[in-house]
Amino acid sequence: MTSACTYCSQNVAEHDPVFVEELEAGNRVEAGQFCNYACLTSYIEENHLTTGAACAWTPSSAN
Repeated sequence: MTSACTYCSQNVAEHDPVFVEELEAGNRVEAGQFCNYACLTSYIEENHLTTGAACAWTPSSAN
């Protein structure tokens, strides 16, 4: 992976970087790198990555 921020393309080494990984078939793979949490948050919001996401889900009971 290059040293460019996934969101703003700045050099992450010049900031307080955050690295993101995902699981694919049980293996951790690089998913992005960001200058800091501000770039990560902006990337998440602009790409609507929280839509439909939840840490836990409990279906409501049907009445």
